[in-house]
Amino acid sequence: MPTQPKLTRFNQNVLAKYQIYNSIFLTLPFDTITRTGTLLPLFHATCKRGYEKKDDPTTIVETFFKKYQARRSPASQIDLLFRFIQYIERQVVLFDAVEDAAFPIVNNMDGIGTLRSLKESVKKENKLDLLKTYLEEFKVRIVLTAHPTQFYPGSVLGIITELTEAIRENDLLRINELMAQLGKTPFFKHKKPTPYDEAVSLIWYLENVFYKSFGTIYDYIQQNIFDGEHVENDIVNIGFWPGGDRDGNPFVTPEITLDVADRLHITVIKNYYRDTRRLRRKLTFVDVEEKIIALENELWKIITNKKSNLTVENFSAEMTAIKDLLVNKHQSLYVNDVNSLINKIHLFGFHFAYLDIRQDSRKHAQFFNDMVKALIASDSSIFPDNYFDLSEKAQIDILSKVSGQVDLSLIKDEETLKALNTIKAIKTIQHKYGEKAANRYIISNNQTTLNVMQLFAMLKLVAFQDELTVDIGPLFETITDLENAPDVMEALYTNPDYAAHLKSRGNKQTIMLGFSDGTKDGGYLMANWAIYKAKENLTSVSRKYGIKVIFFDGRGGPPARGGGKTHNFYASLGPTIEDEEVQLTIQGQTISSNFGTLESSQYNLEQLISSGIQNSISENDLKMLPENRAVMDDLSERSYKAYSDFKAHPKFISYLEHMSTLKYYAKTNIGSRPSKRGKSEGLIFSDLRAIPFVGSWSQLKQNVPGFFGVGTALKHYEDTGQFEKVQTLYKTSSFFKTLIGNSMMSLSKSFFDLTRYMAEDAEYGEFWTLIYNEYETTKRLILKLTGYNELMQEEPAGKASIAVRESIVLPLLTIQQYALKKIQDLEKSGVKADDEQMKVFANMVTRSLFGNINASRNSA
Repeated sequence: MPTQPKLTRFNQNVLAKYQIYNSIFLTLPFDTITRTGTLLPLFHATCKRGYEKKDDPTTIVETFFKKYQARRSPASQIDLLFRFIQYIERQVVLFDAVEDAAFPIVNNMDGIGTLRSLKESVKKENKLDLLKTYLEEFKVRIVLTAHPTQFYPGSVLGIITELTEAIRENDLLRINELMAQLGKTPFFKHKKPTPYDEAVSLIWYLENVFYKSFGTIYDYIQQNIFDGEHVENDIVNIGFWPGGDRDGNPFVTPEITLDVADRLHITVIKNYYRDTRRLRRKLTFVDVEEKIIALENELWKIITNKKSNLTVENFSAEMTAIKDLLVNKHQSLYVNDVNSLINKIHLFGFHFAYLDIRQDSRKHAQFFNDMVKALIASDSSIFPDNYFDLSEKAQIDILSKVSGQVDLSLIKDEETLKALNTIKAIKTIQHKYGEKAANRYIISNNQTTLNVMQLFAMLKLVAFQDELTVDIGPLFETITDLENAPDVMEALYTNPDYAAHLKSRGNKQTIMLGFSDGTKDGGYLMANWAIYKAKENLTSVSRKYGIKVIFFDGRGGPPARGGGKTHNFYASLGPTIEDEEVQLTIQGQTISSNFGTLESSQYNLEQLISSGIQNSISENDLKMLPENRAVMDDLSERSYKAYSDFKAHPKFISYLEHMSTLKYYAKTNIGSRPSKRGKSEGLIFSDLRAIPFVGSWSQLKQNVPGFFGVGTALKHYEDTGQFEKVQTLYKTSSFFKTLIGNSMMSLSKSFFDLTRYMAEDAEYGEFWTLIYNEYETTKRLILKLTGYNELMQEEPAGKASIAVRESIVLPLLTIQQYALKKIQDLEKSGVKADDEQMKVFANMVTRSLFGNINASRNSA
């Protein structure tokens, strides 16, 4: 039987099932749910008709109550709107679960981009040996971050997991029970999580998903590409930021860093213990049983905090000895099960994930200067008394050769002491669980060579006097910093002491590039093109000095933060960009939506592996043509000018502050860190974090960061009769095609009818119209560029999924805008923020954030 089109599979296995199971909500034995579920379709229809007539959200809400609930008191109306919010939140959960359950049916698990497809294609081309050679070096690392874009509390995530399984098995009784549980489970977090809480939440994915999916992928590569031979390269591994990322988060302490490393360790030991117990029931043979029992006992000692001499090397050696016994004496019975555990030990060691440490360069300068002042005041000879009067070059010379040890009792500032103790924590973690457990320090907002050398000196003086077993990764974020990055790195590569450090680390240098802040700073086209060019220039300067550069991409969920169809970016890179390793951050909703189940995790990991490898072994010339580079340069400059002018508009900041949900993000209690970097009372753009910035545009359904400036840039080519140049660029550059595809996703999730009423606002009408006109121009010209009749025309299943999600939250968006308008009207009439009415509507806005964000899956 032929495979049905992807859209048909989506309609049958997602849409139809969602509609059936959604009706179960109405049968739940809760009066409020039944009444709410009966009225919500009427409200949804009112919203849909209202926007078709160009009504504003306030009119739509008032029309609904007048037509269907005329007897309700104002308080009762408010109560119903809150119940609508709660009901829709659960509809979103249901749709998530249905879509997750259908993932292996809707997506072809052996199709293009999977490892099986890759293997078959290279075999046809007689490139299997080339693939093996490449896999001996190539790696993919996904780095889980604690950035707050996930609104589901742990209890709800658990329900989603069980509901997904029940739906997959069509277990109606279990589905009914879980829906009832969902109806009773609160979604709102009454207090912020601690950084440790965030770490525990994400470790759940390591324990229940990645442990298995990474193992399955590695097993497949070993068995099907290397014919069962051991592969020294781990190929896939996990990075981890919760508990180590101190940038802008004062709540991440050295103690929490140590606790998270311990939690990662004990979690992987528990997984090994479970596997060992399962093997014990199978390996009941002479000479084998006692070995597996001994290992099980040693692992149990570690779990129960008793003394054990088991090391990761011992564990691996003993399992290998068991494997040899099975092969030599027991006809290889259960050898695949044993081999799979050996592979997991190879992948995860006793650390489970690479715990990164991160801090802002400006904070490092503060801590470093405080440390130097304390040393000088104590008559230490480590730094000369006139250190601060020296030139930057002279300071770097001193930092390069620095030696000695800092007495931390000299440090009086609490924040500085925490930073230096974090460095000591890295050394402690390495000693306990091996170097891989914590061996990288990211400097965010890195601007100069001095930024790197200050950390270099602090690491050596505080904890690594003998040998520096930590990689320093500068993170370049703004457009200016991206342009300066090659000069910064060349100065480091030509510094004999830093070069010696790199040599001890295998002549590899990690450089992180920030898509989120890059887009916030320079707009969509310029940020992505600036990062592309920075990668080319950094590759060139690194190769010049014999350094293998590893690019670590700081990507968020939506296209505006480097997300979207991420694997397409890696498949579009040419030979001018180093690509031996793919490293990227995965955060919030993207973790649960792209990697939340075994199937989605394995599928998306395989897509990343295949895209990175195809880019290198393909004979297609992906190098950008000179004429295309000129067009790309011009497009990005014009886009940058349009976006910069937009940011400089006198209403830009106040529009976000008064017309969006920006100030409500901090009230959602989804993350441990503050929603902005600085401590100023007012809103300062440079202090604003990328997540609430992008998320606020998403809540408005305007998605500005994903398209603004693109239309203006394309229009220049239309107006000057040169549109064929951008059409040629689109047809011949995979990179540009991917950019446009992701921008289409941002446009598809925009809905300007929701905020059309703002066009009439005396203060912000002109600004809203400016955004809307750019949206219309971008949409029109992207359709002209691609030759499509509608956005995302070539991705009908993805488009259908977005359409269903947007339809589910349409009433939620309406309620949010209704509440925002009420707040604006109350403010204009002089009502204070602590007024009860104001509090009610502010709470309504905050509560509506949850479902909207979760429904979009990659909106922040």
